[in-house]
Amino acid sequence: MLKTFDLVLIGVMTAAAAVTYTIKHRAELKLEEVHRLEAEIKLEKDTIDLLKADWALQSQPNRLERLVNAYNAELQLQPTESTALVHAKELPMLKSEVPVPDVTEAKASAKGATVASAKGAGGAAKAQPVPMPVPRGGVEQHGVVEDEADEIETGSVE
Repeated sequence: MLKTFDLVLIGVMTAAAAVTYTIKHRAELKLEEVHRLEAEIKLEKDTIDLLKADWALQSQPNRLERLVNAYNAELQLQPTESTALVHAKELPMLKSEVPVPDVTEAKASAKGATVASAKGAGGAAKAQPVPMPVPRGGVEQHGVVEDEADEIETGSVE
């Protein structure tokens, strides 16, 4: 009986040692992953610091003034008028907020107008264009709608 009990205890100890080794190995792998992620974070922070320093150099007023003077003939830059500045609430709605016209209804009416005009003129008539509504904030020129602002981008440099 003692030998069977000893064998069971040896088996339990071996299983416990295997589980302990597995847990230790997984912990070491996680620690390596944490060190790798910390190194990536440090690299990204260093890159951000470098980009901030580069931005500070690129946006120095003396440098910008030299560039404006050098390329003034080509660019024909003018100072911004104080009346040209608006608040965000005064801007037209975003392109994504413009209501979409019912395309199926417009196609059906265009198809019906084309068929009716073709039957009435013996098939020699041209299809009439269907007028499309101009979105708020858009400008229509020669039947083409041009949006003044597709998107409003906001952000800060810090």
